[in-house]
Amino acid sequence: MICKTYRYILFMLPLAGTLCTGSAKGETQSADSLSLSSIISEVIQNHPLVKQTIEEVNASDAKIGFAEANYLPNVDFTTAYSRVGPVSEMTLPGLGTFSLMPKDNYSATINVNQTIYDFGKTKKNISLEQQGKKIMLRSMEQVKQKLSQAVIGNYFTLVYLQEAIKIKQEQLNTLNEHLSYIQKKQATGSATQYEVLTTQVRISAIENQKTDLETAHRVQVCQLNLLLGKPEATVELVKNEMSIAMPNLQSDTLTSTAMQNRDEMKLVREKVKLMELRYSLIGSQNNPVLNAFVSGGIKNGYIPDQYAAKMNFVAGIGLKVPLFDGKRNRYSRTQAKSAIQVTDQEVEIARRNLVSEVVETQANVMASQKKVVQSELQLEHATQAYALAKVRFDSGVITNIELLEGSTVVSESHLMLLKSKIDYTLSLYKLKAAIGERLY
Repeated sequence: MICKTYRYILFMLPLAGTLCTGSAKGETQSADSLSLSSIISEVIQNHPLVKQTIEEVNASDAKIGFAEANYLPNVDFTTAYSRVGPVSEMTLPGLGTFSLMPKDNYSATINVNQTIYDFGKTKKNISLEQQGKKIMLRSMEQVKQKLSQAVIGNYFTLVYLQEAIKIKQEQLNTLNEHLSYIQKKQATGSATQYEVLTTQVRISAIENQKTDLETAHRVQVCQLNLLLGKPEATVELVKNEMSIAMPNLQSDTLTSTAMQNRDEMKLVREKVKLMELRYSLIGSQNNPVLNAFVSGGIKNGYIPDQYAAKMNFVAGIGLKVPLFDGKRNRYSRTQAKSAIQVTDQEVEIARRNLVSEVVETQANVMASQKKVVQSELQLEHATQAYALAKVRFDSGVITNIELLEGSTVVSESHLMLLKSKIDYTLSLYKLKAAIGERLY
């Protein structure tokens, strides 16, 4: 079920992009920018996948109740009427002819059947259903975790796109100012048409980049609206929240924490218990069953007045002992034992996957942290170089094209730093998810 759920999440988010493209018309503006915690909370409460798992948990409760019903008696009411003919008669000399039974027979009874002891079958069946509920509860937690991861990815993509659009707009403003300045210089003969055309080409390129970013932003907003259950044309703004505590990066500690906390490991362990309970239940299917029964009501047919209704009852106990079932139980136990072996292998597979995921996410955190430092240094150098370029341009040493190049490097450095910080934040969230820390 979880695999299907996870495939659904991965399928619906890219599909949302198809639905969202071109939805700029008729957009409605959201009042306030949204925080990550508020989005996750709303998605966890209202998403159909969560509601679906809640209903599956409710179904598990019903299964437990159904299993416990074997402890309770079965009570029913029956009534019947029958016409019999011919009926047996007896003739006594001097006394006449007598019917041994009435032609019209009627009865009304209340029947009670109660299992006295079934040698553990009901108890084991209840334990099996209770274990199934534990698995469904664990599955619900995994669905919430996967949805939280989807929200986090969407959220920080929106953060990047919002800031990138602002940076591109600042680049356009700078380029347009330079274009106006160069056109004035051209009018006085101090600049050439080449410089004007070069600036216009740069403006066109930045406008195209900005258009691509705005399109991607609309797609991501639509995906967010689908997660929240809002109209896809609603325009949402998100807060720039990138502060997150770094977990302990010791590999041994991370791996052991993941083994204890990850839903995947807990699920496969619960599945092992479920398979063991099923094997035990199958082994008890051929146990004897001791029942008691009581029926009481009214019926006719009693001598001397065969048509008069009289109170009557019947009570007793019964023992059912299976002797031969065509080896069905034997083969069922063989299948159940194989299922236990399969789930044992699933535990090992899950363990190896988790170790690989923890090592990978840990390496990504360290790499992205280094990129943040390098990006900050790059921005600092680019800013210093641009300041020097402005001085040299004002002194007439370099051309407008070289100055624009320095401005572009500063803008791209800002964008690179933003991306590296978001990548670092996302890698931390992925590491938290990898070690089983709740994201909601």
